[in-house]
Amino acid sequence: MALSFVYRLVRRVAELLRVHRMDTAAKDAEILVLRHQLAVLQRQITRPQFFWSDRALIATLAKLVPREQWAAFLVTPETILRWHRALVRRRWTYPHRGPGRPTLPKETVELIVRLAEENSGRATCASSAN
Repeated sequence: MALSFVYRLVRRVAELLRVHRMDTAAKDAEILVLRHQLAVLQRQITRPQFFWSDRALIATLAKLVPREQWAAFLVTPETILRWHRALVRRRWTYPHRGPGRPTLPKETVELIVRLAEENSGRATCASSAN
């Protein structure tokens, strides 16, 4: 998973370098194409599925974009906050074990019970000899 995130991050950095070298007309054209694609995606009935690396990238880049321009995002600010809360919840909530030792496997318990039953006569003989 981390490799996927690093790969996507490197691709985005390369895209940023490419955009930086483009002239204004090309940037404007690309922005228009991207906005049109966004409009098409927003008209779809099913919602697009984001991978965790997509979510991390969107949340990181959202800090760099002024809030007035967030209308171009496929997600709302509430969605980004919900992703963050879910991440924190997964990180800090984990199954708690009860107190005490973990249970023994069934075979081990059966062996202990069998050995105790087989050796019960010896324990009484040894105690009566004292």
